[in-house]
Amino acid sequence: MGKKGGSDKPQKGAQAVQLRHILTEKHGKAAEALEKIKNGENFAKVAMEYSQDKARAGGLLGMKQKTELVEPISSIAFNLPINEPSEVVKSEFGYHILLVEARK
Repeated sequence: MGKKGGSDKPQKGAQAVQLRHILTEKHGKAAEALEKIKNGENFAKVAMEYSQDKARAGGLLGMKQKTELVEPISSIAFNLPINEPSEVVKSEFGYHILLVEARK
């Protein structure tokens, strides 16, 4: 609190995450995609098959700061272990599966 930029300690020390996601309208589709990922399929490949957003890029959103993401996506992304998919997450846009590839 206080001046803009006053906090140099973002959650877990990360200021940004390299993020991929899969977005679907229906929970069932997201759950199906997550099952494939948990069974060893490549996240980017599954994103190209299932995601309605950034599918051609394998779900890549790029490097994102916490303030660039909506809740609950930002809280989950900044607490997710690297290279472990999230469970299915609901946002105002639909159902997501998140994957953090790196933190900065």
